Amino acid sequence: MSPIQAAVKRAMDVIASCVGLVVLSPLLLLVGLAIRLTSPGPALFRHRRLGKHGVPYTIFKFRSMYDNMPDIRNADGSASSAEDDPRLTPLGRLLRKTSLDELPELINVLKGEMSLVGPRPDQVDQLQYYAAEEKRKLLVKPGITGLAQVSGRNQIPWNHRRRIDIQYVENYSLSQDVVILLRTIPYVLRREGVFASSSAPIEQTTTMSTKIEEAE
Repeated sequence: MSPIQAAVKRAMDVIASCVGLVVLSPLLLLVGLAIRLTSPGPALFRHRRLGKHGVPYTIFKFRSMYDNMPDIRNADGSASSAEDDPRLTPLGRLLRKTSLDELPELINVLKGEMSLVGPRPDQVDQLQYYAAEEKRKLLVKPGITGLAQVSGRNQIPWNHRRRIDIQYVENYSLSQDVVILLRTIPYVLRREGVFASSSAPIEQTTTMSTKIEEAE
Protein backbone atom coordinates (compact mmCIF):
# COMPACT_ATOMS: atom_id res chain seq x y z
CA MET A 1 0.00 0.00 0.00
CA SER A 2 1.47 3.33 -1.06
CA PRO A 3 1.56 6.35 1.28
CA ILE A 4 -1.13 8.04 -0.84
CA GLN A 5 -3.36 4.98 -0.68
CA ALA A 6 -2.84 4.77 3.08
CA ALA A 7 -3.75 8.44 3.51
CA VAL A 8 -6.90 8.14 1.40
CA LYS A 9 -7.93 4.95 3.18
CA ARG A 10 -7.47 6.62 6.57
CA ALA A 11 -9.46 9.66 5.47
CA MET A 12 -12.30 7.39 4.33
CA ASP A 13 -12.20 5.57 7.65
CA VAL A 14 -12.34 8.76 9.72
CA ILE A 15 -15.16 10.31 7.71
CA ALA A 16 -17.23 7.14 7.59
CA SER A 17 -16.78 6.29 11.28
CA CYS A 18 -17.62 9.84 12.40
CA VAL A 19 -20.74 9.97 10.24
CA GLY A 20 -21.72 6.45 11.24
CA LEU A 21 -21.39 7.07 14.97
CA VAL A 22 -23.43 10.28 14.74
CA VAL A 23 -26.16 8.98 12.45
CA LEU A 24 -26.45 5.64 14.22
CA SER A 25 -26.22 7.04 17.76
CA PRO A 26 -29.97 6.53 18.48
CA LEU A 27 -29.70 2.91 17.34
CA LEU A 28 -26.51 2.38 19.34
CA LEU A 29 -28.17 3.72 22.49
CA LEU A 30 -31.29 1.62 21.89
CA VAL A 31 -29.31 -1.60 21.38
CA GLY A 32 -27.14 -0.89 24.42
CA LEU A 33 -30.20 -0.29 26.58
CA ALA A 34 -31.88 -3.46 25.30
CA ILE A 35 -28.82 -5.54 26.19
CA ARG A 36 -28.71 -4.14 29.71
CA LEU A 37 -32.44 -4.79 30.21
CA THR A 38 -32.47 -8.35 28.88
CA SER A 39 -29.40 -9.91 30.56
CA PRO A 40 -27.02 -9.06 33.41
CA GLY A 41 -23.72 -7.53 32.40
CA PRO A 42 -22.31 -4.64 30.39
CA ALA A 43 -23.71 -3.57 27.02
CA LEU A 44 -20.27 -3.49 25.43
CA PHE A 45 -17.97 -6.45 25.07
CA ARG A 46 -14.24 -5.66 25.18
CA HIS A 47 -11.58 -8.12 24.13
CA ARG A 48 -7.94 -8.09 23.07
CA ARG A 49 -7.33 -8.73 19.39
CA LEU A 50 -4.39 -8.82 17.00
CA GLY A 51 -3.92 -5.45 15.33
CA LYS A 52 -1.55 -4.23 12.62
CA HIS A 53 1.89 -5.85 12.94
CA GLY A 54 0.43 -8.13 15.62
CA VAL A 55 0.13 -5.33 18.20
CA PRO A 56 -2.84 -6.16 20.47
CA TYR A 57 -5.68 -3.70 20.90
CA THR A 58 -9.08 -3.75 22.62
CA ILE A 59 -12.01 -4.34 20.29
CA PHE A 60 -15.49 -3.01 21.09
CA LYS A 61 -18.65 -4.94 20.27
CA PHE A 62 -22.14 -5.22 21.64
CA ARG A 63 -22.28 -8.12 24.07
CA SER A 64 -24.14 -11.02 22.48
CA MET A 65 -23.41 -13.68 25.12
CA TYR A 66 -24.28 -14.11 28.75
CA ASP A 67 -21.62 -12.48 30.91
CA ASN A 68 -18.47 -14.41 31.92
CA MET A 69 -18.86 -17.25 29.44
CA PRO A 70 -15.97 -19.67 28.78
CA ASP A 71 -13.96 -19.62 25.57
CA ILE A 72 -14.94 -22.53 23.34
CA ARG A 73 -12.82 -23.43 20.34
CA ASN A 74 -13.10 -25.68 17.33
CA ALA A 75 -10.47 -28.34 16.82
CA ASP A 76 -8.45 -26.05 14.51
CA GLY A 77 -8.21 -23.31 17.15
CA SER A 78 -10.93 -21.10 15.70
CA ALA A 79 -13.71 -19.82 17.94
CA SER A 80 -17.02 -21.66 17.90
CA SER A 81 -19.71 -19.92 15.83
CA ALA A 82 -22.65 -22.33 16.03
CA GLU A 83 -26.12 -20.80 15.83
CA ASP A 84 -27.33 -23.03 18.67
CA ASP A 85 -24.49 -21.93 20.98
CA PRO A 86 -26.06 -21.87 24.48
CA ARG A 87 -23.78 -18.99 25.47
CA LEU A 88 -25.73 -16.63 23.19
CA THR A 89 -28.55 -14.60 24.69
CA PRO A 90 -31.81 -14.45 22.68
CA LEU A 91 -31.10 -10.81 21.87
CA GLY A 92 -27.47 -11.60 21.19
CA ARG A 93 -28.45 -14.22 18.61
CA LEU A 94 -30.48 -11.54 16.81
CA LEU A 95 -27.60 -9.06 17.02
CA ARG A 96 -25.28 -11.65 15.47
CA LYS A 97 -27.71 -12.45 12.67
CA THR A 98 -28.10 -8.79 11.77
CA SER A 99 -24.42 -7.92 12.41
CA LEU A 100 -25.55 -5.12 14.73
CA ASP A 101 -23.09 -6.42 17.33
CA GLU A 102 -20.28 -5.12 15.09
CA LEU A 103 -21.36 -1.46 15.12
CA PRO A 104 -19.23 -0.37 18.13
CA GLU A 105 -16.15 -1.27 16.09
CA LEU A 106 -16.65 2.13 14.45
CA ILE A 107 -14.99 3.43 17.64
CA ASN A 108 -11.93 1.30 16.86
CA VAL A 109 -11.92 2.66 13.30
CA LEU A 110 -12.06 6.25 14.53
CA LYS A 111 -9.20 5.53 16.96
CA GLY A 112 -7.09 4.19 14.10
CA GLU A 113 -6.91 0.63 15.43
CA MET A 114 -9.12 -0.79 12.67
CA SER A 115 -10.26 0.08 9.18
CA LEU A 116 -13.64 -0.27 7.52
CA VAL A 117 -12.12 -2.94 5.27
CA GLY A 118 -9.37 -5.38 6.18
CA PRO A 119 -8.78 -8.89 7.53
CA ARG A 120 -10.98 -9.74 10.50
CA PRO A 121 -8.98 -9.58 13.75
CA ASP A 122 -8.21 -12.84 15.51
CA GLN A 123 -7.77 -13.34 19.23
CA VAL A 124 -4.24 -12.73 20.49
CA ASP A 125 -3.48 -16.36 21.34
CA GLN A 126 -4.61 -17.53 17.88
CA LEU A 127 -1.37 -16.23 16.40
CA GLN A 128 0.16 -19.61 17.30
CA TYR A 129 -1.99 -21.26 14.63
CA TYR A 130 -0.70 -19.03 11.80
CA ALA A 131 1.70 -20.45 9.27
CA ALA A 132 4.67 -18.16 8.59
CA GLU A 133 3.18 -16.73 5.40
CA GLU A 134 -0.21 -16.20 7.05
CA LYS A 135 1.30 -13.56 9.33
CA ARG A 136 1.24 -11.32 6.26
CA LYS A 137 -2.39 -10.56 7.07
CA LEU A 138 -1.05 -8.53 9.98
CA LEU A 139 0.69 -6.08 7.63
CA VAL A 140 -2.53 -4.03 7.47
CA LYS A 141 -5.12 -2.90 9.98
CA PRO A 142 -7.92 -5.37 10.70
CA GLY A 143 -11.33 -4.45 9.33
CA ILE A 144 -15.01 -4.49 10.21
CA THR A 145 -15.57 -6.26 6.92
CA GLY A 146 -13.14 -7.84 4.50
CA LEU A 147 -12.63 -10.04 1.49
CA ALA A 148 -13.06 -13.21 3.54
CA GLN A 149 -16.30 -11.79 4.98
CA VAL A 150 -17.87 -11.49 1.54
CA SER A 151 -16.43 -14.83 0.39
CA GLY A 152 -18.26 -17.07 2.84
CA ARG A 153 -17.49 -15.66 6.29
CA ASN A 154 -17.90 -18.35 8.98
CA GLN A 155 -19.16 -20.93 6.49
CA ILE A 156 -15.66 -21.46 5.12
CA PRO A 157 -12.78 -22.95 7.16
CA TRP A 158 -10.67 -20.61 9.24
CA ASN A 159 -7.44 -21.52 7.41
CA HIS A 160 -9.19 -20.71 4.11
CA ARG A 161 -10.23 -17.31 5.48
CA ARG A 162 -6.61 -16.59 6.41
CA ARG A 163 -5.50 -17.38 2.86
CA ILE A 164 -8.14 -15.01 1.51
CA ASP A 165 -6.86 -12.33 3.90
CA ILE A 166 -3.37 -12.74 2.43
CA GLN A 167 -4.86 -12.39 -1.05
CA TYR A 168 -6.44 -9.11 0.05
CA VAL A 169 -3.15 -7.77 1.41
CA GLU A 170 -1.11 -8.81 -1.62
CA ASN A 171 -3.57 -7.32 -4.11
CA TYR A 172 -4.58 -4.23 -2.16
CA SER A 173 -6.28 -1.33 -3.93
CA LEU A 174 -8.78 1.34 -2.93
CA SER A 175 -11.14 0.11 -5.63
CA GLN A 176 -11.07 -3.35 -4.04
CA ASP A 177 -12.11 -1.77 -0.72
CA VAL A 178 -15.07 -0.07 -2.40
CA VAL A 179 -16.15 -3.33 -4.02
CA ILE A 180 -15.92 -5.17 -0.69
CA LEU A 181 -18.01 -2.49 1.05
CA LEU A 182 -20.67 -2.71 -1.67
CA ARG A 183 -20.67 -6.52 -1.51
CA THR A 184 -21.00 -6.37 2.29
CA ILE A 185 -24.41 -4.66 2.13
CA PRO A 186 -26.34 -7.56 0.54
CA TYR A 187 -24.34 -10.04 2.64
CA VAL A 188 -25.55 -8.35 5.82
CA LEU A 189 -29.11 -7.91 4.59
CA ARG A 190 -29.32 -11.60 3.65
CA ARG A 191 -27.60 -12.56 6.92
CA GLU A 192 -25.19 -14.83 5.07
CA GLY A 193 -22.33 -16.71 6.68
CA VAL A 194 -22.92 -15.43 10.22
CA PHE A 195 -22.88 -18.91 11.72
CA ALA A 196 -20.90 -21.98 10.76
CA SER A 197 -22.79 -24.32 8.45
CA SER A 198 -22.17 -27.24 10.77
CA SER A 199 -20.96 -27.75 14.31
CA ALA A 200 -17.34 -28.97 14.36
CA PRO A 201 -15.83 -30.77 17.37
CA ILE A 202 -15.17 -28.19 20.06
CA GLU A 203 -13.19 -28.02 23.22
CA GLN A 204 -13.25 -25.65 26.18
CA THR A 205 -9.97 -23.79 26.38
CA THR A 206 -10.42 -21.22 29.13
CA THR A 207 -11.96 -20.92 32.56
CA MET A 208 -15.33 -19.46 33.40
CA SER A 209 -13.66 -16.26 34.53
CA THR A 210 -12.54 -15.41 31.00
CA LYS A 211 -14.92 -13.27 28.97
CA ILE A 212 -15.03 -14.34 25.36
CA GLU A 213 -17.59 -14.39 22.67
CA GLU A 214 -16.77 -13.55 19.09
CA ALA A 215 -16.15 -16.10 16.35
CA GLU A 216 -14.41 -13.66 14.08
